[in-house]
Amino acid sequence: QVQLVESGGGLVQPGGSLRLSCAASGLIFRTYDVNWYRQSPGKERELVASILSTNGRTDYADSVKGRFAISRDNAKNTAYLQMNSLKPEDTAVYYCNAQNLFILKTYWGQGTQVTVSS
Repeated sequence: QVQLVESGGGLVQPGGSLRLSCAASGLIFRTYDVNWYRQSPGKERELVASILSTNGRTDYADSVKGRFAISRDNAKNTAYLQMNSLKPEDTAVYYCNAQNLFILKTYWGQGTQVTVSS
């Protein structure tokens, strides 16, 4: 079956960095767009970053532009979210999402907690 497994979350001080990974299995990863979402208590899930399967184009929420970078390694079936200059407001559970709009399939990971605090 399809699995998306996030890792790399944790506790970091403001200004610090983390790299999240999303390891995929059970799907043809290179054909899926990958998105990173986040959700903090009392707030709606927010799209943070996206990377297309076709051309690798990336897109970011205004709140993370210039600080976060999404990438993918199709040979390893893995996507990444490099997070720099972290702020307390980046604290959330981060979710990996893979979607193929041609076959209307979408999958979610279980989430990884990121806490930015001194």
